[in-house]
This record gives sequence, structure tokens and C-alpha cells, in this order.
Amino acid sequence: MRLLKLAGVLSSLVAALHVFIIFRGGPAYRYFGAGERMARLAEQGSIRPALVTACLVLIFAAWAAYAFSGSGMLPRAPFLRTGLILIGLVYVIRGVLLGPQLLWWFEGFRSAVPARQLVFSLAALATGVVYLEGTRLAWARLEPHHENES
Repeated sequence: MRLLKLAGVLSSLVAALHVFIIFRGGPAYRYFGAGERMARLAEQGSIRPALVTACLVLIFAAWAAYAFSGSGMLPRAPFLRTGLILIGLVYVIRGVLLGPQLLWWFEGFRSAVPARQLVFSLAALATGVVYLEGTRLAWARLEPHHENES
């Protein structure tokens, strides 16, 4: 249960970070890797970057709610086990970029892979592992109560 609480906190922090990005605008979009196009659109006053990022905020908040549900802090979410596994896998898949990024970084392509991107990948990988291990440890307690749920 502690790991799933931690997973919920981590996803909440990611959601909060994305809220910060919306309010900080172009420089934050650049720094966190959203791309020059998103940064320029934000600087030009376009609502598109904020809408895209707000959708990400909602997704990360939902992921936090699933983790908190798995920890027993919130009511049971539908398809809880499946959801926690899928969320963990998305984070791990994002985090697996760390391998190629480290290769590029150590081969001298540091301008293409800033150190902060290594940190972001490591954070995603660690968060995914927390979700998956927390789910594994709580597996029996997360037993579905409905026949149709997986």
C-alpha cells in the first residue's frame, strides 16, 4: 500500500508540474521538452498548448487517483488492477528511453540529450517500477469484486 501511495504522490507531482508549465508558458515548454512549436504557440497566445497540457494534467491526475484507489485511500476504481498495470507500463516505456539517451549522451551528443532529459527518463522509469511493484505487492487485496472486471 505504501508504494501505491507513493505512486499516487508521484503522478500528482507530474500533474502539478504540467499545471506549472501551462502558467510559465514558452520557456517551460522548451525546458521540459515539448518542442519549439509548442513553446512558440504559447508565446503567441495560442490556447492549443494549454489545452493539450491540461489534458495531460487530467490524465496524470486520473493516474494518481488510480494509485490512491489501489492504496485504499480512495474508493475502488473500475478495472483497478488492469489500470495500475497499464499506467505502470506507460511510465516504464517512457523511462526505457533512458538507455538510448545514455548512449547518445556518453557518445558526445550532449546537446541532443540534455542531462535534464536523463533525469526525466529516470523519473518515469522509477515511477513505473513503483506502480508495478506496488500493484504486485497488493495484488491479492486488489482482487476484483465484480465478475466482469479484469
